This record gives sequence, structure tokens and C-alpha cells, in this order.
Amino acid sequence: MKRILFIFIAFLPFINLSAQSDFDSFFQKTNSLLSKSVTNGKVDYSSLKNNSAFKELIQFINEKDVSNEKDNVKKAYRINAYNLLVINQVIENFPLSSVQEVGGFFDRNKFTIGGEKLTLNQFEKQYLLEEFNDARLHFVLVCGALGCPPITNFAYMPERLESQIDKQTRLALNDDKFIRVKDGKVKLSQIFNWYTKDFGKNNTDIITYINDFRKSAIPNNGSFGYYSYDWSLNGTSDTRGASSNATGPTNASRYIVSSTIPKGSVELKVFNNLYSQKTKSGDEFVDRNSFFTTTLSALYGLTNRFNIGINTRFRKIRNNEASSSPFSVFGRDEGNPFSSRSGITAFGPQIRYAPVPAWENFSIQSSFVFAVGDELTDAQDKPFIDWDGATWNTQFFNDFPIGSQFSLFTEIDLLIEDIGKEAEGRANQVSTPLTAILAYTPTTQYTAYFLSNYAPIWQEEFSYFYQFGLGSKYQFTPNVELELLYSYFRTKFLVDSGGTAQTINLGLRFNF
Repeated sequence: MKRILFIFIAFLPFINLSAQSDFDSFFQKTNSLLSKSVTNGKVDYSSLKNNSAFKELIQFINEKDVSNEKDNVKKAYRINAYNLLVINQVIENFPLSSVQEVGGFFDRNKFTIGGEKLTLNQFEKQYLLEEFNDARLHFVLVCGALGCPPITNFAYMPERLESQIDKQTRLALNDDKFIRVKDGKVKLSQIFNWYTKDFGKNNTDIITYINDFRKSAIPNNGSFGYYSYDWSLNGTSDTRGASSNATGPTNASRYIVSSTIPKGSVELKVFNNLYSQKTKSGDEFVDRNSFFTTTLSALYGLTNRFNIGINTRFRKIRNNEASSSPFSVFGRDEGNPFSSRSGITAFGPQIRYAPVPAWENFSIQSSFVFAVGDELTDAQDKPFIDWDGATWNTQFFNDFPIGSQFSLFTEIDLLIEDIGKEAEGRANQVSTPLTAILAYTPTTQYTAYFLSNYAPIWQEEFSYFYQFGLGSKYQFTPNVELELLYSYFRTKFLVDSGGTAQTINLGLRFNF
């Protein structure tokens, strides 16, 4: 027994040395890889896609537990591991223009880290920010975007970790593009907004923290705010065909519904449309008819190119005097029962498919909804609210970047309504709406656009409608987007009778 114990004690230093050499090798290999694939804070993602050395590092991260190592080894290892995992997720979804194109990039997609399944957010918060309580980590952890502090072309090493982190923090906080000061006005990165508590309790604390690292202090009594985050990919070249050195954001957050959503992600859309028209009798407006429609759709990424989901529609209608407000549709149902009606009117499945891999922004979406409820179209004591038959809508989406801040979105639909009601003397209503949207994206969060739409209705008596509108979108977070749209709307009936119509639209989109 003593002999066994002696042998174990004798070989213990070599066991530790072997474990330590594994991490030493990881740091050296990471340093070598970054020195070859990172230039001026930008990553050559294409060169890493099939790089065996890079794959070995990811495999090491998957398997190796660093929890029993010294703090400086743990901290340096986890910083490098986090940055490599960001690069790896970009490569897995390459090509792309922004990590925002990957659903759940930071907060849902999980990776094996030392045998444990974690998202990037969990890894960052639990194993770096909370364990080491060091706000400087925000200036060495990368996010795959131009808006974050640049990735280094070297690995963080345990023996000189403090000096490396301190240097990168000072470089970031003295960078005029990262901390923007002009005429007493201070504009900071959204990092200070998202992680305020890591830098202090209020704006004064944040400025004090920043000034501790700056060569020239910034005022703490002037105008204070945050500039928009640039989520453009920090690649050495733009995979959509434009130079990554172009000023301003790429079209990563342009008016996009063209692309399918990634595998495993969920897209939830709530779109509210208020349509209101005034009709004439002779030379005077006499009636206002208002329809409020809420469309709820949910998509799930079965694969990166095929999505499945559901679609449902709620409607409310009110017929009122011409002098009434369009918003009177939300009022109580009083008086004539024929003047108002509401309810869920349609429900059914939908799919979205990207048939041509080389056409990155082209997809086909098809939905088939069944009527919900009775006598939606013809009722003796209730107004028309929807079709009694099913509706089949097939949409062809595509969008095209125009420079770095503009894009053109196009849509062609084949819409067949009131299916199955031929026996009741009604023919299917067939229309082929055409839509074009010119979008301007001055920042990665905000989009303004002009919409034009024309829809011929192919029936026994030809009809049509058209509309022109102005809209905007704002992305509060990578997962939450708000849209507003106002349009001037005309139908053949309104043109012939001298009536008018408009729509007011409010949309919300969530990615999970």
C-alpha cells in the first residue's frame, strides 16, 4: 500500500503537468490561428470554414473542463473560448452579413462547453461576468459585429492576461469611433446601455468609469446618449458583395421577409391593419366603413431552407356615418346590430421555402386558411366580415441590396379567396397583387420605406385596388421589431364613385 501511495505521489506532478500542457497548447494554437485569420479587427471567416486546426480548438472547448484551474487560466481560457465559439457559429451559418440573421445567436442556440450545454449569453454572464466581476471583459469579448470592440489577432494568455485586458480596454475607451465626443455631447456604445449595472448605478458612474481609462476626460455634465449599434459582420469581406470597409451599415437589417428563418428558430408576427373608407351619395360623403384586422402568424425553422407555421385572422367591422372617426371601429356595439361585428374568422397552416440556395433572399410562402364561423359573407342581420370559403395565398418574396443603405423588396402573390363556395353561386375571387418597397436603412436598427402596391382582381367584372404608403421599422433588440405604416388606398369602386380610403398599420415581430 505504501509503495502504491509513493508511486502516486511521485507521478502527481507529471499528471498536473500533462493537464497544464493541454491548456498551454490550446493558448498557443489559438494565438497562431488568430494571427493568421484576423486583420485589423476583422476575421477571414471563409478561410476558417474548413480549417482543421480551428475544428480541433472547438472540440477541445466542447470536452475540456477548466473549473479546477487557477483563476488566471480559467479567465483567459474562457475569453478565448467565447470568442472562438462566436466565430464558429458565424462559420456554421456562413455566408451572412450579420449575426442577427441567425435566430437565437446569443440567447437560444446552445453549445457544449466543458461537457455542459450553454448559450453564449449564459457562458458570458455566469462564467465570466459574474465569476470574475470585471467590466473590462466587455472590451475583449467579441460579438461578430463591427459595433463591438475589435477582435485581437492574438490569444489572451494567463501569464499576461491583466496587461492584455487593460490595454484593450484603454484602446476601446480612447477610440473616437467607440466613445464619441463632440461639442460637449457624448455618444456611447449600446454596450454601456445594455450592461449599465456593470459600470455603475447611473450615467455619472459610467462616465467616471470611462475616464479612468482615457487620456483626456470627457465631460460628465453635458448631453449624454447612445448611438445605434452596427451589427454588420466583422468579416474581412462582405459576403453579399460589398466591401466591409464601406461606411455606414450594411443591408443586414433592411426590409426583410424574403429569407427563411434559420433551423430551430421561431418567428412570431402580429400585424394590425385598420382599413377605413368613405363613400359618396351624389356629391356628399354619407358612410364610413372600417375594418380592423389582426393577423397572427408563427413560423418554425424546420431546416434553414424550410419553415412551417400557422396563420390566424381576427376581424372587427363597423359601418358608421361619414363624419365618424376610423377608430370608432373599436367602440362598443350599440344601436343597429347590422353596423358592427367581430370575431376570429380564419385559421390554417403556412410554409416558407427557399428553393434555390444561391438566391439568398428569395423564398416562397404559402398559406391556406379555413373560414372560422358561420355566415361571414352573407347574413341577414350582420355585416360582411370575411369570406365564407377558404383562402389560399402564395407569395414570392425577393429583395435586392442597393449600395450600403438602400434595398428594394418585391413581392408577387397569387391570392384565391372564397374557395368552395361555387355551389352557392359565387365564383372564387382571384387576384395577383404586386408589391414593391424601397427601403432606406441609415442605421442597423432603423428603416424607413416607401410602399407601392397594385392588385388586379380577375373576375367576371374586372376590378382592382392600389395603394401608396410610407412606413418605418425600428429594431429595439435583435429579437424585437416594431413597424408602422400609413397608406393611401383606392379601389375601382372608390375611383368610380369618388370615395376615399386609407390604412393605418402597426406590426410587431419577435424572433426566438
